[in-house]
Amino acid sequence: MMQNHQQQKQGFGGGIIGPQYCAPYNVDLAIVRKVLTLADSFSVTDINGQTLFTLKGSLLTLRDHRVLLDAAGTPVVTLRRKLMTAHDRWQVFRGDSSDMKDLIFSLKRSSFFQLKTKLDVFLAHNTEEKVCDFKVKGSWFERSCVIYAGESLNIVAQMHKKHTAQSIMFGKDNFMVTVYPNVDYAFIVALIVILDEINQDKNSDS
Repeated sequence: MMQNHQQQKQGFGGGIIGPQYCAPYNVDLAIVRKVLTLADSFSVTDINGQTLFTLKGSLLTLRDHRVLLDAAGTPVVTLRRKLMTAHDRWQVFRGDSSDMKDLIFSLKRSSFFQLKTKLDVFLAHNTEEKVCDFKVKGSWFERSCVIYAGESLNIVAQMHKKHTAQSIMFGKDNFMVTVYPNVDYAFIVALIVILDEINQDKNSDS
C-alpha cells in the first residue's frame, strides 16, 4: 500500500501534462468566466492576476472541441468530447493534436443519472479502466468540487467559490482552485474546463 502511495506521488511529480506545471507548494488559481459577453470567455490566472491559461473557442466552434492555450498562446492540450456516448466521455490530447498516440487522459461521468458531479479520470496507459486514476466529486453549482487520487481520499485539488461585488456586477463567474504540491496544475485546469462544459450542457438541456 505504501509503495502504491509512493508511485502515486511520483506520478504527480513527473507531471501528467508536463513537469513545468508542478510546484513543490500549493498553487492557487483563479478561474474567471465572463458569462454575459457575446462569447463566453474562460481564463485562468494566478493570485497576482497573471494569466496562465486561456481557452480557445467561440460561438462559431463546435462545443465538443476546445483548446487550452498557455500565456504565450501555445496549445497545451486539446479537449474533445466523444459524441454518442451515454456517459459524457471526453478525451484530452497533447498540444493541438487529436491523434490517439497523443492521448493524455480520458474522463467520463460515473453514471448517467446523477444529481451531484461524479467523474472518473483515466490516464492514457490505463486502457482497461477498471479503477480510475483520479475522481472528481462534489457540487459544480456550489463550486465545491474536490479532485481525489484514484479511489483514495487523497485530495489533489479543490475548488471554492469567490464572489466579489465587482465580479457580480460585471457578470463574471469567478472561483478559486487550490492545487496541492507536486500536482500538475495544467491537468487540473483541463479537468475544470471539461466540468464547465458538461455543466453548461446540462443547463442548456434543462
